[in-house]
Amino acid sequence: MLRSLLISTCIFAGAAQASEDIADQYPGSMLYSKPVEFIPGVYSAIGATAPPTYDNAGHNNNLSFIVTGDGVVVINGGASYLLAEALHKEIKALTDQPVKLVLNENGQGHAMLGNSYWADQGVKIVAHVDAAHEIEEYGGASLRAHQNRLLERADQTRVVMPDETFEDSYPISMGGMEIEARYLGPAHSPGDIVVWLPAQSLVISGDMAFHERMLPIFEHTNTADWLETWDTEFEALGATYVIPGHGHPTNMDQVRRYTKGYLEYLREKVGAHLEDGGDLAEAYYVDQSPYAHLDTFEELATKNAGRVYEQMEFE
Repeated sequence: MLRSLLISTCIFAGAAQASEDIADQYPGSMLYSKPVEFIPGVYSAIGATAPPTYDNAGHNNNLSFIVTGDGVVVINGGASYLLAEALHKEIKALTDQPVKLVLNENGQGHAMLGNSYWADQGVKIVAHVDAAHEIEEYGGASLRAHQNRLLERADQTRVVMPDETFEDSYPISMGGMEIEARYLGPAHSPGDIVVWLPAQSLVISGDMAFHERMLPIFEHTNTADWLETWDTEFEALGATYVIPGHGHPTNMDQVRRYTKGYLEYLREKVGAHLEDGGDLAEAYYVDQSPYAHLDTFEELATKNAGRVYEQMEFE
């Protein structure tokens, strides 16, 4: 098994860069990239590290699945009906086992709009209760945004609510594998969950952890709470392997550097700016150069700084 893990890691290390400058790495499919086995039985189709576009079909997050021996568990519904259908085609090329469960890692469009396809296949869909609320409240707006962006690539897509929700954990025992969907606490967006495989020491982290692209800080993202969840719950998993929400599978050191490390760095810079009496207009331009090599830096760095300033001003 160790040899397989090392080989898989090398495959990902040598794969095409997850670059926002590459429009599509898998032109024969709606998927941005072909699923690759990271550890035995665990696959991920790595999304673009760019914002969602027509060219990448909205596939700018990681779509993962676990082949258990008695069925397949899919992590993320996908950004559209046709994108979910393309992922299912790849799954059926790898195994005769049916997809039995879809987990939405949160309530964002690229995690749940593909629920429409999976529901039509009769597959059970599960999400955290807060993610379900986000889908109910904002799903229509997400759908319209994707339709405007993806055009005919959004055909047949509709908003479909999860069949079941949970608050703390959702254990799955399938084909001899133990899998647990967990809500660890506030993170990037409401209802963010991780999928933990204890025997494999692997976590499919969703948007708890980012790698290779700059993380976005939304208006509802509380960075202090995210860091507390990271320190008290995410680190406690002791994961050896991480499939992040964005970027290639990696390890804790890398996601710690580009998620926890970035959040701490930005809060430190903005905190110093506040202590010096700096205003919001200047806060947008605090130094973030150590992270300038990350994809989406140009799109997100100033927005992130402004939102952290607005949060910390009242802490």
